[in-house]
This record gives sequence, structure tokens and C-alpha cells, in this order.
Amino acid sequence: MKRILLVLGILILLGVEITRVYFIMPFPGSQRINSINYAYWIAQHINWIRVIAAILLAWPVIDILKNANRWGRIGVGAGMIIYAVIFYMLHYKMEADAMFLQPSQKILANKSTNKVPLSKLVIGVVINGKAVAYPIQFIGYHHQVVDTVGGEPIIATYCTVCRTGRIYSSVVDGVPEKFRLVGMDHFNAMFEDARTKSWWQQATGKAITGKQKGKQLIEMASQQMSLASWLEKYPESLVMQADPTFKENYAKMDNYDKGLSKGNLTRRDSGSWKDKSWVVGIVHQNTAKAYDWNALIKQQIINDSLGSLPILITLQPDSSSFHAYSRVLGNTTLQFEILPNKKLLIDKNTGSTWNFYGEAIAGSYLGNKLTSIAAYQEFWHSWQTFHPNTLR
Repeated sequence: MKRILLVLGILILLGVEITRVYFIMPFPGSQRINSINYAYWIAQHINWIRVIAAILLAWPVIDILKNANRWGRIGVGAGMIIYAVIFYMLHYKMEADAMFLQPSQKILANKSTNKVPLSKLVIGVVINGKAVAYPIQFIGYHHQVVDTVGGEPIIATYCTVCRTGRIYSSVVDGVPEKFRLVGMDHFNAMFEDARTKSWWQQATGKAITGKQKGKQLIEMASQQMSLASWLEKYPESLVMQADPTFKENYAKMDNYDKGLSKGNLTRRDSGSWKDKSWVVGIVHQNTAKAYDWNALIKQQIINDSLGSLPILITLQPDSSSFHAYSRVLGNTTLQFEILPNKKLLIDKNTGSTWNFYGEAIAGSYLGNKLTSIAAYQEFWHSWQTFHPNTLR
């Protein structure tokens, strides 16, 4: 009987510690199953599960310490040490927020004092007239950066395994919320709020389990561009600078922008429609569509329609800054083509000249602007996971 209790207690104690981490970290097979509800249940009840395991172990362990020979007592001691090591590794080394720390200092610089190379990709946001750019190299390591832009509390988030950049209001039910990186779901970063311990998907901003399940964070309109393009459009923007504390961590992300990361989870597949291929994704009235990045590189502009909405997707000559717009201006649907210099667009309707920021700079439409549409560069596996009925 004592032996059964000993084995059962050990299995419960080790099993619950290991599965808690396995379900929410990128271990073989863990991100391809729907395990979040199990992982959340374990996370919420792990303390009393540990107590039950300890009760089961108490009688046989005490008996061994009292009556067993020297080697029996050594075995118990070794088992306790092994558990302590596993506990330490799982809780202090393999926890997501222990692996990817928050900035110790948030440094913002203007255009004249900025030290970030202009070729770097940024996720930029404009709120109440205030513009801020967050280099992907930095927020890709941190996964989230807490900030206030234009008086609004926000979190700038990025998941390197999905290549998803999103900026959300951090206000939930009228109250500013704090989030910590808790793990991932289907390869996408997942955050836990401090008040209710609910878990939220980074790519969608939705609470997927816990008391807040079903709620949605308010997304703030953002764009991905090279820093050079962002500062050309928003010269008064502030730019997040490197935190010296994380110099080595940022260095490991140096080639991520170009898809040349060394990790299998973050490296780009240069082919089309592979799991790690790049796409541009757009959603309009619950219809999602993905566009092959390789096709966009080749064509530089795409005239298309998504449902009832005529759209234009453009890629600047830097081959990294992309934009999406409605092609409707007033009562007219415009058709665009790129000029031979590859630096400007014209509409076939009037021959007016447009820049890549959706602004008419010459012709009968001079001074008009196209309406921007939210568009995201992602890995194909991520886009189709969170938009299972997507067109392409």
C-alpha cells in the first residue's frame, strides 16, 4: 500500500508540474492540440494538487526515513532534490515571463536623437495625434511593451513565432489592466491579466479562458514599415530605443526582420504558401484573405476586392513597407498601376499621381487621401490558424 501511495504521489507531483508547462510552451506536439482549457485548469488548481500529492507521499516517505536502510533514505533525499531542481527549472527558467523580460527602462527618442537603424522594421501607432514606433527587434524579444500614447494606455505586442504585431488598449472594462506573458496557444503568444488571471491571445486580442473569456481587447490601428518610411510619414514620431540591459537578447533578433532567424520556429520559408511563408492578411466584414508576399514583391501593387470592398495593396521600393487602402474615393472606384520608376502610382481613372502613403500629389485628385485598411504581415500558418476560412 505504501509503495502504491509513493508511486501515485510522485506521478501526480511530477505530472502536474510538467504538463502545466508542456501545454503552453512550444514542445513537440503541444501547440497542435486544443489543450488550453486543461492547461488553465492545472494552473488554477496546481497548489491544492500539490497538497494532495504531498499527503499521498507523507506516510511512505516518513516510513522510509524511519525504518529503511541508509540507501533507502538516500533515495528519498535524492528524489526530493530532483523534484526541487525540476520545480526550479519549470518555474524560474522555463516560465515565459522569466525567459522574455519586460524592459527595465523605456527610452523614446525623436528623429534627431534616434539611434535605431532606419532599415529596421517597426510597428507604428498614432493616437490622438501622437506617433510612436516600436522596432520589431526589441518588442519581438519582450513580446509586450507597456506604454501611454496620446494619453491612452496601450500594450505594443509581438509574437515572433507567428510574426504578428498588434497594439491594444490595455483598458479592460474601464480599468487599466496589467498583463504578463504566460505562454502560447497554437504557437501564438498568450498573456494573463493581473486581476482575473484570464488568458488572452496576442493575435486576436481575445480572452480564450478564465473569467474574461469571450471579451476582446480594443485594437489600436497600427502599421508595419521600415523606420525610414515611418519617419518620412510621421517626422515628429518618437522611436523606442534599445534598453542596454537586453543588448545580447536584441543581438539574437538582429536578422529577424529579414526572415533570417536561426530558430526553426522563427525562420522564414522563402517559398509561397508554406507554414513559415510570409503573407499579408486583411479582414473585412468577417471575410479574411491572405496575399502571398512573394507575389507582392514581384508586382509591388495589387488591385483586388475583398467582399464588396475594392482594395489596393502596395509595397514600397524598400521591399518591406506595405500598405492597404480602399480604392473607393467618393463614388468612384479607382484602378491603380505603378509608374516605370517604381516610386509612384497613378490611377487609370484620371492619371493622378499618388505616393505609397495613399496621398494624391499631382493631378485632378491632388490633396485627396485613400482610406487605410488594417493589414498584417504574418506567417501563413498563423493567419490560417486564426482565420480558418480565409481566402488566398
